[in-house]
Amino acid sequence: MRLRRLYYLIFLVPLCFFGVAGAQSPTAQNPSPPAPQAHTLAQKPGAVIISLDDAIQMALQHNHNLLAARTGIEQNQAAEITANLRPNPVISGDSQFLPILQPSQFSADYLDTTAQFDLGLSYLFERGKKRQHRLQAAKDQTAVTRAQVADTERSLTFNVASQFINVELAESTLALATEDLKSFQNTVDIGEARYKAGDIGEGDLLKIKLQMLQFQQDVSTAKLARVQGLSDLRQLLGYESIVADYDVAGSFDYQPVKGNLEDFQAKALQSRPDLQAARLGVAAANSQHDLQKAIGKRDVTGQVSYSHLSDINNLSFFGQMELPIFDRNQGEIARTGFAISQAQEQEKFANGQVLTDVRDAFENLRTNDQVVGLYRSGYLDEAQQSRDISEYAYKRGAASLLDFLDAERSYRSTQLAYRQALASYLLALEQLREAVGTRSLP
Repeated sequence: MRLRRLYYLIFLVPLCFFGVAGAQSPTAQNPSPPAPQAHTLAQKPGAVIISLDDAIQMALQHNHNLLAARTGIEQNQAAEITANLRPNPVISGDSQFLPILQPSQFSADYLDTTAQFDLGLSYLFERGKKRQHRLQAAKDQTAVTRAQVADTERSLTFNVASQFINVELAESTLALATEDLKSFQNTVDIGEARYKAGDIGEGDLLKIKLQMLQFQQDVSTAKLARVQGLSDLRQLLGYESIVADYDVAGSFDYQPVKGNLEDFQAKALQSRPDLQAARLGVAAANSQHDLQKAIGKRDVTGQVSYSHLSDINNLSFFGQMELPIFDRNQGEIARTGFAISQAQEQEKFANGQVLTDVRDAFENLRTNDQVVGLYRSGYLDEAQQSRDISEYAYKRGAASLLDFLDAERSYRSTQLAYRQALASYLLALEQLREAVGTRSLP
């Protein structure tokens, strides 16, 4: 038995190594190994399958928080109507010298010759173009709200993409765990055959069977992660907008990004809706300041009245204006002036925040790109070769059980770590897109 195992070690293991190496391309010639499959699971006939673009569009159309935010635009547009309204004219009338306490004198002649009747119409004339300033201030606020809603859409798009990647990672992990379980089941079957043939002891067989627990646990954990990921994604898409039994379809593959930090930052300064909202906030603050200065100008009320007294019909004209001696709206004018400075400082902060976000996202992407590159440069192939060699040798009695199980664990942990690194890279890419403010990176 020892001579036969020695024979396997000397001849079959090198043969297995060269056979595995010859069946695969060299790392230098194939730096891009096949991507882990994100969707190798069997799907039910007629199941709803959505892509990342589909998921984003569904969220933009059906997400309830976003729909609630969009009503803010409609509310501001309604406020524009209110701001553009003119003052209503005021009609007034009175009757004087009626003989209420002396009803015996009540007659048509008395009403015509003694009683007095007045009917007036007055109107408030706004000075300083208050209505125009109110309308402009309302329009500027609508523009700010529209930019804020666009920023909400940007955040929602990032959340949907991130959750979509998490689902892809869960499905890729589940596919890997299922494949490993199936492969290891074959190993268990071979181990039982060898045990019956007397090639291995009962202790080795029990160790192999106990190892099955880890593979089964990996499958259960991956299934749970997939179900929870799909459920969380459904909430972002709009719970009622998609059936519960749906699935995602994506490549879950490495996507190289070309570009430099300066281009990304320049694009972000043009595209980021939160920065646009800050800039529009400065314009809105100026509109409010102009409105308060217009309010400081006193309005004029004009009135025309018709009077009937002692059988005489008269027309009277009146006008009144508040004298701006004490109250000239100084407080609100000063407050809105400071609000302009506040908005300008917020714009500067938002500008710096955009540049910081892009730099952080760019460095995060570059770091994760390096990590993924390490796996793709040869570690995945080496882990695969190591497991195949150990499995080949063990099945033929040329390697120990511990060596085989160790190679199996190393392969599984390397494959899982690569999928997690790939998911981190794709999440970093989505973070960069969010930081730049567009999915079409320069």
